[in-house]
Amino acid sequence: MLVAAAVCPCPPLLVPEVASGAAPELEGLRTACAEALAELAAARPDRLWVVGPTDQGDTGRDRFRRGAVGSFRRFGVDRTVRLGQGREPGADGDGELTTSVAVGAWLLEQAGWAGPCEARCVRPDERPEECLRIGAELAAAAPRTALLVLGDGSACRSLKAPGYLDERAEPFDASVAAALLAADTKALAALDPALAAELQAGGRAAWQVLAGAAEEAGLGGRLLCDEAPYGVGYFVASWS
Repeated sequence: MLVAAAVCPCPPLLVPEVASGAAPELEGLRTACAEALAELAAARPDRLWVVGPTDQGDTGRDRFRRGAVGSFRRFGVDRTVRLGQGREPGADGDGELTTSVAVGAWLLEQAGWAGPCEARCVRPDERPEECLRIGAELAAAAPRTALLVLGDGSACRSLKAPGYLDERAEPFDASVAAALLAADTKALAALDPALAAELQAGGRAAWQVLAGAAEEAGLGGRLLCDEAPYGVGYFVASWS
């Protein structure tokens, strides 16, 4: 059963070493993520699942055990992270963490998470019904399950955004923010994958995994952050 969830964005710039001189620009976002992780830990789950999108074009592993390793070398920084503290047998053979899970591992590191954890990645174009099924499966994996859900909103919020300006981006992100605030699983489940793809909203599939996990959980939501500093929607929310 799902007892708590934290929703965070996953830009590598969250990691100060990657952001370098721009690190102060996302300090408020990091603070909100830390608050969401603290509330998640306070729920004392038996197992934590880190859920995020696969990398673009990645056809590799979609699961990582505790102790699997990732890095930010592809972003020019010699910084490694490990998924949780300790390691499960065989974790070193899981391959390198995807970017989203590497950011999640960094967030867990900052939070001092010491409990059991695993990661489950979903393709950004995964069908909603499959996302919901995965979420229900993860929620049933332990008596008290928690999710750290990673994903960004639309990348079309401004002229300088990665996807340029699209007038549909702000209303789309507003609907996501409202669903996260209300812990509205039906609204998240109803997000249009085609529209999300056009707006480059990479978090859509992961949010729908959350919808599937939380459908019968009766959780309440808090929206801790909703901003688009680089023309990309970033949300932080806590469900408990």
